[in-house]
Amino acid sequence: MTAPAPTPTPTATPTRQSVYVYGVVRASHAVPPGRTGVGERPAPVRTVRAGALAAVISDAPARLRAKRRDLLAHQDLALTLGRDGPVLPMRFGMVAPDEESVRRQLLCTQNDCLAALERVEGRVEMNLKALPTEADLGALVREDPEVGRLRTAARRAPGYEASVRLGEAVARGLRRRAAAAAATVLAELSAVADATVHGPEVEGCVLNASFLLDRREQRRFEGAVERLAAAHRDRAELRLTGPLPCYSFTEGRA
Repeated sequence: MTAPAPTPTPTATPTRQSVYVYGVVRASHAVPPGRTGVGERPAPVRTVRAGALAAVISDAPARLRAKRRDLLAHQDLALTLGRDGPVLPMRFGMVAPDEESVRRQLLCTQNDCLAALERVEGRVEMNLKALPTEADLGALVREDPEVGRLRTAARRAPGYEASVRLGEAVARGLRRRAAAAAATVLAELSAVADATVHGPEVEGCVLNASFLLDRREQRRFEGAVERLAAAHRDRAELRLTGPLPCYSFTEGRA
């Protein structure tokens, strides 16, 4: 679903009528009672229904900032909704001018949203990042000709420039071997996931990928990551995050 006429910025100053949009669900999907949303004075969460869909909203706070408290409140609500049925989660900071604009957008994108909801039903997102590790530098010296050559040169003629060149070559070598390990990991995990997408580049990482999984496969997937992390610990550090709302698999629709 295309965001319902939002002002997608976490630093927006909403108007009196504007609403904060958490996600889109089927019209029959109930919101857990007593839930409140984001902001210093969180408003009650409610739904706006249109046809077969509903948007989960609350009154937009007067000032919206991407604070940890609000980021967690947004994500926790999406995860809670996901336990009772599929949800197309909005990114943090989606503010629509009013409820009527939300209704219009739901009606305009109903078929696409229903198809997306069916696709993520019973599924979660897991995110994996891979980073170079400095474990077993001796192996890098033996395996990487450039590092070996510069290490020998630095020992024969020590100095600042020689140390810098060696350090840069080591960093490149660590990144290359981490990327090779990450490619192996990605291929194996993608084979057991329903879908895989690459996320934006993250500084220091050689891989940032998200996997769409059946909820029932989450533990098996985590076990596979643990096994791969142990197998590649001398080359890459694997960091798994999840379960998450299916943000990466509803982009362009939510």
